[in-house]
Parts: sequence; structure tokens; C-alpha cells
Amino acid sequence: MKLLLTIAWRNILRHKGKSLVIGAILFLGALLMTAGNGVISGMSAGVEKNIVNGFMGDIVLMSDKQKSDNILFEFMAATIEPIHSYPQIAEILSRQSYVERYLPVGKNGALVLSENEATPGFAYLIGADLAEYQKMFPGSLNVVEGGMIEPGEKALLVPTFAREKLYDYLNYWLIPQGGSLIKENLSKDALENIDSLAVSTTVVMMGMSSGINSTSDVRFTVKGIVKFNALNQIFGHFCIADIESYRECLGYFTSSQKTAEVPREEQKLLDMETEDLDSLFGTDAMVVPNTRKPSGAVPGGDRPVPPLSTNRGQSLAARQTGAVPGSDSPVPQTGAVPGGTGTYNAVFIKLKPGVSYREAVGRLNRALSESNSGVRAVTWNKASGPIGSMAIIIKSALFLFVTLLFCVAVIIIVNTLTMAALERTSELGMMRAIGARKSFIGGMFLGETAILSALFGGVGVLVGILAVKLVPLFRITSANDMVQILYGGDTFHPLLGVSDITLTVVQLAVVTVIAALYPMKVARGITPLDAITRD
Repeated sequence: MKLLLTIAWRNILRHKGKSLVIGAILFLGALLMTAGNGVISGMSAGVEKNIVNGFMGDIVLMSDKQKSDNILFEFMAATIEPIHSYPQIAEILSRQSYVERYLPVGKNGALVLSENEATPGFAYLIGADLAEYQKMFPGSLNVVEGGMIEPGEKALLVPTFAREKLYDYLNYWLIPQGGSLIKENLSKDALENIDSLAVSTTVVMMGMSSGINSTSDVRFTVKGIVKFNALNQIFGHFCIADIESYRECLGYFTSSQKTAEVPREEQKLLDMETEDLDSLFGTDAMVVPNTRKPSGAVPGGDRPVPPLSTNRGQSLAARQTGAVPGSDSPVPQTGAVPGGTGTYNAVFIKLKPGVSYREAVGRLNRALSESNSGVRAVTWNKASGPIGSMAIIIKSALFLFVTLLFCVAVIIIVNTLTMAALERTSELGMMRAIGARKSFIGGMFLGETAILSALFGGVGVLVGILAVKLVPLFRITSANDMVQILYGGDTFHPLLGVSDITLTVVQLAVVTVIAALYPMKVARGITPLDAITRD
């Protein structure tokens, strides 16, 4: 082995030109592979930090009536199906050992109404318990103006990006209640019109919800102007409200509403799907004779006075809170449920470290299906729609780019080494003539490639590591949404761990071996006769 490496080193020095060409290729390939792995790793870490840990968790639960898995940026702002069984869902989640934390939220679109005859705007609205939201996603929001919503307070948080977009529609600038206009925070258009700029501390939103005709316009008090720590131009479309105001805006049943006590006869009437009134007078009539005159009966009548305000909406509310059809009163809820009762649209779930998505989703869907909870689980990249898909596409493209570098480096090195072997036909033929075996010739070529790879490739890896460490210091930022996904956040921050460096070294070793295979075959095939013929 020592003799083989000694001869290989001598040959490298004797053929300095070709050795430098091969070394330069190995250096550049190692540098780009190291940097590429750093970008891929940085993007993965950034996406996990900013989307998973900062906005929607690892897994999302949604109604099994929901047609599309995409609930973040749904097509044409389609509404998200409501979830009425959260107490049951919370009980199931509390029994899953792999679940670290979960948060029920409301999420849908809302029209932002104008009070000065301007075109209505649009915003995505999230309803949540803000205290629980901050526990679920600590440090994800920075308050720019005003403050956070306090427990029990009805108000709205408006991201800086949404405020700028709403100004384009509403022609007035939103500021927190009790706050003042801050010139430094104005958009370019608002700054140009500062002399006539109208301001408001409230905004009127009307929920967009299919299948429910009781959506209403709600005047939200702006409590704070916030900014997401990363991907603000993507997540900045979402205004955050307290859950009760959100439900009121969407026309959902709230946890503070009283359940209507619907007698059996009225419940049958409300549950009927037919509009044929003649069917009420058949043999199975709705009116039945009383066998006992209850207290409070109407004089001269056979039936008690029905309770007031037993409309269809209240019947829906009764069903949502566990009322039993055909019963005179709802089933009382026992035990406190984290997040309370009422309607939600999704549940964000964080998994414990080391749990695979595939395993967690499979186990969770089995548990949810067995309990007939009416919801299903999907991973965050499916629930985030184009954002998750784009992240996967960009990551795959980067990996493909590194693979192409791998292939190009192999082809160039193979050609260079093959040419070197053919030009050294006399030398190799003489070595064969004096007793060198084919295995020795092949090992010599592999040794030359390995030495060049170790020297030049090693330097390339070290320079790549240094570049990855230095790039974040320049704080390269971008306002483009797609570039932010590539960055994994607002700032370009490639990252290299021990596993990434190990992967680069393995890739370099594979390049070295593959690149040396064909030249080794050519060199082993040279005979003394070839050397004589060439001379």
C-alpha cells in the first residue's frame, strides 16, 4: 500500500497540469455540494421553525366533510367545514403519548367592509384563545403597535402586511385603539397621502361561510398591529381575533350561548327535511293528546305553552352541544375541556421530537375513526396547500441541482483521467513488462484520484463550511414570498450540521470511486505490446 501511494503521488507531481485540472474540478464540486447541502438543511430547518413551530404545527385536524386538504390558502377562498365535536377530539388527543400540544382554531375568509363607499377588501381570519396560541407558538408574533389581546377581551390583531393591503381597499389606515399614527410605519402609498390620511381603530368584517345563512358583520376593535417573525408576507394575510368574536362573525355557535330547550314535538318539526305541510296531518301526526295537564297549561288547551325563541338556529346549537334528538333538554357537558365547547374549523397539533409524520398520522386517524369524531388528520405540508407543495418542490430542486453537480463532476473527471491513462500508455506498458499486475495498475489510478480528492475536495469542503458560516452574517433578506420559502424565512440562513458534512464527504467519496472506475479499466487493459506499438 505504501509503495502504491508513493508511486501515485509521484505520478501526480509528474503530471501537474492534469492533476490541477482534476483537483480544480473536485474542489469546485465539493464546494458546491457542501453549500447545496447547507442551503437544503437551512431551508428544512427554517420551514420547520417558521411554519411548523410558528404557525400551524406538525399535523392538522379538519372535518372529514372537508373536500380539500388545503385549508391554509384554499382555492377561491373556499370556506372551511366547521368542527362541532372538539370536546370529544380533545379527549382523544389527550390520550396520545406522541402528541406534545394541540390548539383548536377557527379559520375562514372574511369580507372587510368599507364605511366610505370604497371597494370591500378581503382578509383571512383566525380565531383562537390568544393565551393558548402564544403557548403553542411562542415568540412567533412581534407587537409593532398597541398590545396583545388579553384573556376574555374581544379584539383583533392585524399584521403589518394585512394593514397595507387593507389600506389599498378601504382608503384608511388602521391603528390600535388608544394609539396614534406612527409615520415610520406607514406604507409608501400612505406616506404620500399623509396630509389627508384617514385613520381608524376599528374594522368591520363579515364572515364567509357556506351552508350557514346567519353570518354577520362584526365591528372589531384593533388591539394591536403585529408582525410575524418570519414569512410575514405569507402569514401576514391572517388577522387574528378572539375565538368568540370569530364565531359571531362566521355565524357559528359560541360557547357562551345558552342551549335552547326544545320540546319533543318542536324538535320533530325542526328536524323534518320535507316542506310538505300536508304530511303533518297523516296518521303519524305531530300533535299528540296530553295524558296529563301540566302546570302552566293554557286554559282550554291540551298542550303547554312552548318556550320562546325556539328557532332552527337554536336547534342547530342544541345539536352542536350534545342535545339528544327527541329529548326535552340537552345532555349536560361534564368536565372542563381545554379550548372549551363551541365551533372550530381546525386543530393544530405539535408532535414530540423524533416522532415520524407517517406513524403519527396513521395512529391518529385510526383513533379518530374508531371514535367517530368526524375529523381526519393530515400533515402540515398538505394542509398548507401551495406553501407546503412549493417547499417540497424547492427542496427537491436543490437536491436535484446537487445531484447534477455530482454527475457533471464524474463525467469531467472520467474524461480527464481516461485521457491521462491513454497518454501514459508507454509508462503503463513498461510497468506491466517489468511485472506490475493489473490490480497494481488499477490501485495506482484509484490512489491518484483518492489523493487528489482528499486534498482538493477536502479544501473545497472546508471552504464550503466557512462560506455557510459567513453567509448569515451578511443578513441577506428578500420580500419575495417564493424566495422566502427558499430561505426558510425572511433571512437567508444556510445551515450545516455533522450529518450534512458527513453526507458531503460520502458524496465526494462516491464521486471519487465512480470517476476512477472507467480510467482504471482502461489502464488495466494496457499491455507491453500497446506500449511498443505506440512508440
